[in-house]
Amino acid sequence: MSVVALHDPSAPLDRLGRPIHDLRISVMDRCNFRCPYCMPKETFGEGYRFLGSAERLSFAEITRLARLFTGLGVRKLRLTGGEPLLRAGLEELVGDLAALPGVEDVALTTNGVLLARHAQELKTQGLTRITVSLDSLDPDVFRRMSGGFGSPDEVLTGIEAALAAGLAPVKVNCVVQRGVNDHTVLDLLDRFRGTPVIVRLIEYMDVGNRNHWEPALVVPSRELRERIAARWEIAPRAGNYRGEVAERYAYADGAGEIGFISSVSQPFCGACSRARLSSEGVLYTCLFATRGLDLRAPLRAGADDATLLQLVRDAWERRADRYSELRAESKQDGRRKIEMYYIGG
Repeated sequence: MSVVALHDPSAPLDRLGRPIHDLRISVMDRCNFRCPYCMPKETFGEGYRFLGSAERLSFAEITRLARLFTGLGVRKLRLTGGEPLLRAGLEELVGDLAALPGVEDVALTTNGVLLARHAQELKTQGLTRITVSLDSLDPDVFRRMSGGFGSPDEVLTGIEAALAAGLAPVKVNCVVQRGVNDHTVLDLLDRFRGTPVIVRLIEYMDVGNRNHWEPALVVPSRELRERIAARWEIAPRAGNYRGEVAERYAYADGAGEIGFISSVSQPFCGACSRARLSSEGVLYTCLFATRGLDLRAPLRAGADDATLLQLVRDAWERRADRYSELRAESKQDGRRKIEMYYIGG
C-alpha cells in the first residue's frame, strides 16, 4: 500500500504545487571512475581542475544547511558525489546528519569500490540505506562503462559488506544503454534474484553536456520489462510514497523486486520533491538545472539562519522545473545543463 505524506501548511510549495521533501547533498566533486555518461575521461583527465578542499562546504556547514532544510519539510537526506566515499571522515558527517531533528532517513549513493572498508561504520553512525551503481557484471562491459576503473568483483564485495552491516534496503542502480550493456541486464538481475538487493534499471538520460546522449541509445523501460517477462514472470507493486522515482515490480515466484526509472519515456516531474546541494554550496532545484543559488557565500559572510532559510524558501517557491516533461514534449531549449558528477544523480 502506498503512503501519502501530509503536507505541513507552513512549508513552501513551488509554482507547480510540489513540496520539498528530499535533499541530495554532493560532498565531493571528484570520482575514482570516469563513466562516459557522467565524467568522460577525455574531458575529466589528469589536468582537470576539481574543487579545492577550502572550496567545498565543511561538514559543519553541510550540517547547518541540512538543519535549515528540515525546517522547510525535508525529511530525507542522500549523500552523493562524484564519489562520496572519497571524502575523508564521511562517517562523521553521517552521524551529524542522522542526529538532526526531523531527519527520518540518511542514504548514500556510491560506486561501491570503497564500500567494504566503510559499510559497518556508516551503519553504526546512522546510515539507513545505500545505493550502489553497477552497470554490468561482464568485466569488459563494466570497464567500458567505468572508464577503465574498478571491477565488478570489487563492487560485489562492497554490496556484500553493506548487507552484512545491516544496511537495508541495498539497491543497485544500472544505467542501461542500447548496444553497450543492455545485453547484460538479465545476467545482472539473475545475480541478485533471491537476495534482499533491489536492482533498479535506469533509462540513459541527457544529464550534463558531455555524454553524447541521443535518443537512440535509450532502452525504454517498457522494452526492458518485456525482455524480463520473457524469462521471469513479474508483476507491478504499489509505490511506497508519492514522488517515488522508480516503478516497482516483483518476481511472481517471490525472488525479489526490480525498479524501473523511466525519466525519458515516462517523466515524473509532476511529483518531484528533490533539491540538490553541490559540494561547494550551490542549491539546484532540478537535476537538469542550468544555474543555482549560491548558499556558501552568504553562509561564510555571516548570514544568520533566518536569512539563509528565506533564501532557500524563496528559491523553492520560484521553482517551476519540469525538464523531462519538456523533453518528452520536444520542447527542449538547447540550454547547457549542470554536469551530473557535480550535483549527484
